[in-house]
Amino acid sequence: MAKGLPIYEPDQTLRQARDVYFRHFDFDNGGYDKKWVRLKAGPISIYFPNIEARVAAVKYHDLHHIVTGYPANWVGESEIGAWEVASGCRHHWPAWILNLDAIAIGLVSA
Repeated sequence: MAKGLPIYEPDQTLRQARDVYFRHFDFDNGGYDKKWVRLKAGPISIYFPNIEARVAAVKYHDLHHIVTGYPANWVGESEIGAWEVASGCRHHWPAWILNLDAIAIGLVSA
């Protein structure tokens, strides 16, 4: 996940920009329909179930990356995690868990 942000065209819709984001980071259309999510941490892969509540939260999360300009790398995930917690995750409890974890990683790594 060492890539910077993709280049978005000013006339693109948010959906088109999301598709560019997915291709740029090799996110396989967001993986929304996958049963399991893989999180790579260097040579280690961590798998967890892709439950409906997580899918609902990550659909917003992916758009937030585009709107804020934070890349999908460890520092960017930490930044977006802090941004989402500060802006209110509301009833998306998986977002709280994943964002607080990302913030903790950012505190150590950035």
